[in-house]
Amino acid sequence: MTQAIAPRAAATTTGGVAFRVRVLLLLLLAVIGAVLAGAAPASAHAALTGSDPQQGAVVSQAPTQVSLTFSEKVAMSDGSVRVLDPKGKRVDTGKATDLGGTTYGVKLHSGLPDGTFTVTYQVVSADSHPVSGAFTFSVGAPSQTSVALSDPAVGGGVVGALYGVGRYVSYAGFILLVGGAAFVLACWQRGAGVRPVQRLVVSGWLALTGATLALLLLRGSYVGSGKVGDIFDLTLLGQVLQTKSGAALVSRLLLLAAGALFIAVLFGAYARRDEADVTDASGKDDGSDKGGVDVDAEKRDLTFGLAIGGAVVAAGLAASWAMAEHASTGIQAGLAMPVDVLHLLAVAVWLGGLSTLLVALFRAPAETQIDAVAVRRFSRLAFGSVTVLAATGIYQSWRQVGSWSALTGTWYGQLLLIKIGLVAVLVGIAWISRRWTAQLSEAPQTKAMATAGATAGAKDLAELRTKQPTKVPAKSRASSSEGSDSTDSDSRDANSGGSNSGNSRRAAQLARQQAAVATARQKRLRDADPARAGLRRSVLAEAGVAVVLLAVTTVLTSTEPGRTEEAAQQATSSSSQRSGPLSLKLPFDTGGQDGKGTAEVTLDPARVGGNEMHVFVERPNGKAFDVPEVKVAFTLAAKKIGPLPVTPDRIATGHWSAIGVQIPMAGDWEIAVTVRTSDIDQTTVTKNAKIG
Repeated sequence: MTQAIAPRAAATTTGGVAFRVRVLLLLLLAVIGAVLAGAAPASAHAALTGSDPQQGAVVSQAPTQVSLTFSEKVAMSDGSVRVLDPKGKRVDTGKATDLGGTTYGVKLHSGLPDGTFTVTYQVVSADSHPVSGAFTFSVGAPSQTSVALSDPAVGGGVVGALYGVGRYVSYAGFILLVGGAAFVLACWQRGAGVRPVQRLVVSGWLALTGATLALLLLRGSYVGSGKVGDIFDLTLLGQVLQTKSGAALVSRLLLLAAGALFIAVLFGAYARRDEADVTDASGKDDGSDKGGVDVDAEKRDLTFGLAIGGAVVAAGLAASWAMAEHASTGIQAGLAMPVDVLHLLAVAVWLGGLSTLLVALFRAPAETQIDAVAVRRFSRLAFGSVTVLAATGIYQSWRQVGSWSALTGTWYGQLLLIKIGLVAVLVGIAWISRRWTAQLSEAPQTKAMATAGATAGAKDLAELRTKQPTKVPAKSRASSSEGSDSTDSDSRDANSGGSNSGNSRRAAQLARQQAAVATARQKRLRDADPARAGLRRSVLAEAGVAVVLLAVTTVLTSTEPGRTEEAAQQATSSSSQRSGPLSLKLPFDTGGQDGKGTAEVTLDPARVGGNEMHVFVERPNGKAFDVPEVKVAFTLAAKKIGPLPVTPDRIATGHWSAIGVQIPMAGDWEIAVTVRTSDIDQTTVTKNAKIG
C-alpha cells in the first residue's frame, strides 16, 4: 500500500513544481512575443535631423549634391544614400562623403531635369543599430514620380526578429553565467558540486555562446538587405568583422573560451576540493591532507584565483556590450562605458544569483539543501548590487533621457519608467524574502530535522533495494541440471525464460517505485519547513518579475534614446517652420580711427547640421571694409552649449566665408562677431537668432 501511494504523492508534489515552471515558461514566451512585436522595423538611434535640400523643398536650380545630417556619427558605404529622379533612375555618383561633424553628402550628376526627386538612405548608427528612411525634394516644380516613398525594411522581417531573439538570449545567458558563478563563489561554495546549479551555469554559457555566434552571422543581413539567404554570405561576414560591432562579438567569443576554462575548474577541481572538505568534517579522512598540506589554504587560494579570473572574464563580457551600443556614443562616452559595465555586472549578480537560489531551493537534493547562511550572504550581495544598479541607472537615465519631457513623452522614457517600477516591485519582494530568511535562520532545529530525515530516507531506500528479487540467469539454472534429457532441458529453459521476463518487469517496477519514494521524501522534507517553503514562493515571484525586467531592458537597448528622439523632433518641427537663410546685420565700433562699420552675417540654410556662413564687412557708406581679422562664435545658453568658435576665410575685400559650420541643436543662439580693424583696435558685437 505504501508503495502504491508514494508515487501519487510524488506526482502531486512534482506537479506543483511543474506548474510553477510552466507558468514561468509561459511568461517567458509572452515576453519574447512582446519583444518580437516591437522589433520590426528597427528603431533609429541616429535620427536624421536635417537635409539639403530639405524634405519637401522646391528649389529653382538642381543641386550639385545632397547632404544629410544625423544626430550622431553613422557608418556609410557606397550606395548608402541614393537619389532617384522622377522615373526612378539613380542620379547620384554612389560614393557618400563625410562633410564634417555628423553631415554626409553624395554628389549628383549634372543636367538634372525638373520634377520630384527621392532620397533614400540606409546607414548604421554609432551604437550599432541600422537606420533607414526616405524623403523627397523638387527642382522647378513638383511632379509625378514612379518611386514609392517607403522606408526600407532594414532591421525588420525574419532576420530582424531572429536578431532580436539572439539579443535577448545573449543577455539571459550572460546573467545566468555570471550570476550563477558569483553565487557559488561568494555565497554557497558547496553549490559547486550540486548538479542542478552546474547545469544552470553551463546553460548560461551555452546560451551566450550560441547567441553570439548567431548574432555574428545575422549581423550582415540585419544591417543590410534583411534577406535570410544572406545570413551565410561570407563576404558580408568579412565586412561585419571589420566593424565595431563585429569586433565586439569576436571579443565576446574569445572571452567565452576563457569562461569555459573557468567553468571546468569551478565544477571540477574546486567542487572536488569542497567534497573533500565535507568528508574531512564528517570524520572520514580520505587522505587529502596527508603530508602536512593545508587543505583550507589551498581552497582559499583556489577561491581567490577563481574570483579574480571570473571577475576579469565577466567585466570583459560586459564591456563587449558597452563598447558597441548606447554607452559608446553620445555625451561623456568615456565615463558612460565603465558605468555601463558596472550596471551590467550588477544586473547579472542580482538576477543571476536569484535564478541560482531558485534552482537551489527547488532542485537541489534534500541532503545538500541550501542553508540560511548562504541565503543571508546572497541577501547582502543582492543589496550591494541593487545599490550599484540604482547609482549607475540614475546616471544612464540622465544621459539617455536628458529632460523630464523626454521621460514622459518618448517611448524610451516610458520604458524606463516601467523598468523603474519593476525594480521597485523586485525590491519589495526581496524584502519579504529577507523576512523568510530571518525565520529560517532562527530555527536551527529545522536543519537537524532535515538531516535526520535525509538519513532515514537513505535507510528506507536501502531496505527497498534489499527487497528487490534477484534475477537468476537461465544459463546458471540449466548448468545445474546435468544428466537431464534434451526435452526436459528445453522445457526448463523455456520456463526460465518466462520467469526471467517476469523478474525484469518486476525489477523495473520496483526501480520506478524506489525513485518515486525518494522523490516524494525529498519533497516532503522541503515542504516540512514553512520558512523554507515561504522563501521558495517569494524567490519564485522574484524570478517571474525578473524575466519581465530582463525583457524591458533588452527592448530599451534597441530603442532610440529619449534625448535623441526629442532633439530630432525639435529639429524637424523647427526646420519645417523656417522660411529661408538667416541674415543678421550687426553695427560695430572698435573705438579707433575709422573703426565704425557693419558686419552682415548670413547662414544658409540656418538649421541643425552643416551650414554655409558668409560675413560681409562694410563701412558706414556701404563700401567694402578691408579689415585684418573676423571671428564668429555661436552659444546656446539654454543648453549650456558653446561658445563654438568659427574662423572664416577671407574671400575678397570685406568678404569672409566658412563652409560646414555645424549647429548641433535647434534653439535661440547667440551669435558673437569679433571685428579687428587694426593691430590694437577690435570689438565684439552679439545678437540672438533662432536657428533650426
